[in-house]
Amino acid sequence: MDIKTLYDANINNITTAKNAFDALHSAFGLHIESWQHDVVDRLNHSGWTGTAAGHANTRIQFLGTELQSAKQELDLVSKALADAAEGIAAAQAHLISALDEAKSNKMTVAPDGRITWDNDPSSANYVGDKAEATAQAISKRITAALSEADHTDQTISARLNHLATNASNGTGLDSATAKADTDAANALQQIPAAGTDPNSVKAWWNGLTDAQQQRMVLNHPDLLGNLDGIPAAARDQANRTNLKNLIQDHQRQLAGLGPEPKPYLGFVKGEPVTNPEYEKWKAKHDALKEKLDGFQSIQNRLDGKLDNGMGGPNSDPPLLLLGIGDQGQGRAIVSWGDPDKARNVSSLVPGLNSTVSGVGGGDAMTAKRVYDAAVTSATDNKETPSVASVFWLGYDAPQLDGPSVLMQDRAEGGGAAYNKFITGLRATHEGEPAHMTAQGHSYGSLVVGKATQQHGGLPVDDIVLVGSPGVGVDKATQLGIGADHVYVGTAKNDPVADAPSPGMLIPGWAAVEAFTNPDGSWHGTDPASESFGGQRFSVADGTVTDSHDNYFGKHGKGGDSLPNIGKIVSGHGNTITREDPR
Repeated sequence: MDIKTLYDANINNITTAKNAFDALHSAFGLHIESWQHDVVDRLNHSGWTGTAAGHANTRIQFLGTELQSAKQELDLVSKALADAAEGIAAAQAHLISALDEAKSNKMTVAPDGRITWDNDPSSANYVGDKAEATAQAISKRITAALSEADHTDQTISARLNHLATNASNGTGLDSATAKADTDAANALQQIPAAGTDPNSVKAWWNGLTDAQQQRMVLNHPDLLGNLDGIPAAARDQANRTNLKNLIQDHQRQLAGLGPEPKPYLGFVKGEPVTNPEYEKWKAKHDALKEKLDGFQSIQNRLDGKLDNGMGGPNSDPPLLLLGIGDQGQGRAIVSWGDPDKARNVSSLVPGLNSTVSGVGGGDAMTAKRVYDAAVTSATDNKETPSVASVFWLGYDAPQLDGPSVLMQDRAEGGGAAYNKFITGLRATHEGEPAHMTAQGHSYGSLVVGKATQQHGGLPVDDIVLVGSPGVGVDKATQLGIGADHVYVGTAKNDPVADAPSPGMLIPGWAAVEAFTNPDGSWHGTDPASESFGGQRFSVADGTVTDSHDNYFGKHGKGGDSLPNIGKIVSGHGNTITREDPR
């Protein structure tokens, strides 16, 4: 497809052809109805019996099926032409928009796509000192429009060729063939349900034209944004719309709560009597406000309002929003760099006390430090860095408001969701398979452990466990990737990673009983123990109050922990500084 062909394309001709097939489809339907009335119904009421009548009726029924199948195939031709008109029209509009921008910037676009302009500052047609960047941006848009038209042309051509072959060799008269063709065409318009296998989602997505894909993103961002198997760029576009909608929705819900009721109904013997309506109002208010603050923090990050614009427009690396939602405590997935293009992809699962409120702020910067550490490692190894660092809050992390951190139910659900997410990244990745690292911090390590136990395992190359209270298994080999690819970092003074002493009291919980396993942790064998069999890397001891938060270099602490994680993420786990198991 070249510029002139797309620019001059007459969409009306495609629409005319589509309308002709609509008319043919309608006339054929009337023909079937007449045949049914004048032939089938009359024979059924004729009283004709016997062997010949039986054969005739069988053939007539078969012919009826063939006619219905042919009608379905005619309808599919019409649908294909409608998609062709829509796809080419969209590509043409994108091309014309790019050409108009070139014209408004006093630039000339040659038939082969080359862009020229007047470089003389004294000329009335001088474009300015940013002409090169403007031309590059316009050129990319022109190339994208031509690619969009090519993709539409090839996809529709394949569909029409298939239907033409069916018509010429008679397979289109087969009901099974017609049903399969109809199902395939309908599938292009039907978004896969949440939880669908990511590879099936990607296959569906690849079957859409560029115009159809864009239409899906614009019309159904809430369904596509969190669907594993949709490419990262499309998820990001959809979720930016979702995020704005969630902010507006939660603002409306907060306003809809009405004024704050009075906290107390009065006093009895000098003690205040709580107002039940106030308690209900406050619980709803606080839950909505926490999510709203979290969503707004993420929006501020994407708008470049935090940390000197990091994550905002033109940020290097770009920040992609791969997931957002208000289920449970809230959901949020962000990525520094595009995981569909990077050679090294890390996905960090947070743990205890994590909420959507922190994702736009400190949690995003945690993932950024992992990104930087991996880039440094690649550079030190004389490689061109190619990294994506994901922060994945796709589950309800336990909070310090009860015994949820002692239970495994949240990890079970989170592990299943995380497994699908990683499988989706594998499905959408471009080029050679990426080197993928799953990271679990705190209770998040248990989520990673549960993800590895899903059917087919967790499709990653390395696993990093830090501050882990156990991963639900007793041996590193049970994680499915080989013990030499399971890396463990545990600070000496981390209270979460250390199994509590027998009888130790935790506020709000009963006394902890003695563990029968000397290497035991809350959720299985201590990953830092020799019996677990993982590769332990060096981490600063820290203090009881800060060690659990220092694994990712917060405030420059953690010792070798973050550099070691960067080495693993970049594929150089063999260069970590090691520490003996305990």
